[in-house]
Amino acid sequence: MTAAVIAAAPREPSYLAYRGRYSGILGWIFSLDHKRIGVMYLIAQAVFFLVGASLGVTMRLQLMRPDNHLVQPQVYNALFTLHGVIMIFLFVIPSLSASFGNFFLPILIGAKDVSFPKLNLMSWYLFMIGAVVALMSLFTGNGPPDTGWTFYVPYSIRTSTNVVMGLTGVFIIGFSSILTGLNFITTVHRLRAPGMSWFRMPLFVWALYATAWIQVLATPILGITLALVVVERLAGVGIFDPAKGGDPILYQHLFWIYSHPAVYIMILPAMGAITEIIPTFSHRTIFGYKAIAMSSMAIALLGSLVWGHHMFVSGQSDVADITFSLLTFLVAIPSAVKVFNWTATLYKGSIVLEAPMLYALSFIFLFSIGGLTGLMQGALAVDVHLHDTAFIVGHFHYVMFGGTGFGFFAALHYWFPKMFGRSYSDKVARLAWGILFVGFNTLYFPFLILGWLGMPRRYYTYSFPQFASLEMLSTVGSWILVTGILLMVGNFLHAALKGARAEDNPWGGVTLDWKIPSPPPLENFEQIPVITQGPYDGFEGQAPR
Repeated sequence: MTAAVIAAAPREPSYLAYRGRYSGILGWIFSLDHKRIGVMYLIAQAVFFLVGASLGVTMRLQLMRPDNHLVQPQVYNALFTLHGVIMIFLFVIPSLSASFGNFFLPILIGAKDVSFPKLNLMSWYLFMIGAVVALMSLFTGNGPPDTGWTFYVPYSIRTSTNVVMGLTGVFIIGFSSILTGLNFITTVHRLRAPGMSWFRMPLFVWALYATAWIQVLATPILGITLALVVVERLAGVGIFDPAKGGDPILYQHLFWIYSHPAVYIMILPAMGAITEIIPTFSHRTIFGYKAIAMSSMAIALLGSLVWGHHMFVSGQSDVADITFSLLTFLVAIPSAVKVFNWTATLYKGSIVLEAPMLYALSFIFLFSIGGLTGLMQGALAVDVHLHDTAFIVGHFHYVMFGGTGFGFFAALHYWFPKMFGRSYSDKVARLAWGILFVGFNTLYFPFLILGWLGMPRRYYTYSFPQFASLEMLSTVGSWILVTGILLMVGNFLHAALKGARAEDNPWGGVTLDWKIPSPPPLENFEQIPVITQGPYDGFEGQAPR
């Protein structure tokens, strides 16, 4: 992005070196700086991701051979639930939006901070408090919840495990998501730099803006639904329990009215990050800027209307099934627009396969598999066969991990030098990517085959020898995947502690974040920049270092 005025603050103090009222850890947890809050989100999410991954590997060890009894059924159900809650609510949903969104949204629109800094810090506190409350369910009551991350009734009402604590934790985390969404919407509307019209905003900002509307409009529905489950457990009111005159299908409707739009809360910021990375490493102007921007809004809108495709076998009417099936196919169109435009941007580009680009290309490949397998489930007759099989698990992880996860890794490799002013090892980053990519597909592609063959999901063990070889292959894939993750984490830790000083613009990026020092100054800009062109106009294809 070119600007008439881009006056960067002096290199010192950066947001990392700034010494305010508090020092040490207090200077972070009481900071109102959007960059420090973004880094605190990032660190918390990384820790939760590693914990959730370790639970997933434990489940794979249980399923690596038939009739295995490494863990007991109750323990497996608890592992299954905690893995889902941690990965969904503590990593995937807040992943890019809370960390990279907080850090870069104000910079990308030429602002010094978000609209409500104190509310931003409160959002982080609520996130951490909710996480602590959810994890306390491990050590209180009759043990951790064993319902699965969906908390389906009537089992979640009748089980003796500590479901209330888990629900309360997720309820609090929801408030964090709502406040972040409100902050981002207001920031985009009110704090854009002079000259930055809507169609001069970077596409990552468009993705965050669309995501924020989903957070604000859909998250309260989940909060109300989970609160009703708590009320039913504590007060015995018949809301969802059929034994008391309640309706369990009502719970499914309310839960998925939020949780399917939540899929786009998870994936849209990753798509936005990929849209920044592709043109940078292709040395091309992004193809179809307005189409990509509008597709983000279309995904947010249409994605809020398709929740019923989770309920094709629940007994809803044929008219409802057909309607939700049609809407499911329609929501694929704006997603396909993005994939087409990314591919068109690559066409005849001077592509440089640095680590961020490798993760971005992997995102396109893996997300495409996830999307196509999702369309298979949108077909009514096929879904009857695939529902509640391992195929659903494979599809879900191709979208969430292959999509959001690899998008998160791409964004982290892309913006790490800017965030911390340090360079990581390119060779180690590429090696970790290769191991991760192989491990991911070795782990999750067998799920698609297993599900097609009829392997149910959520079973703690099985007695079908025909599934044994694929289950073993999948488990070996989990070991490969974890090796890549640990290598990547080690590379970042070494870079943060001992890495060489990074250049201000190592990749040749053209948006405002690459026109300020690395790491950024405390208030981002000494003077608010005046924007005179669109974000990718006049991109001359500057080569990276």
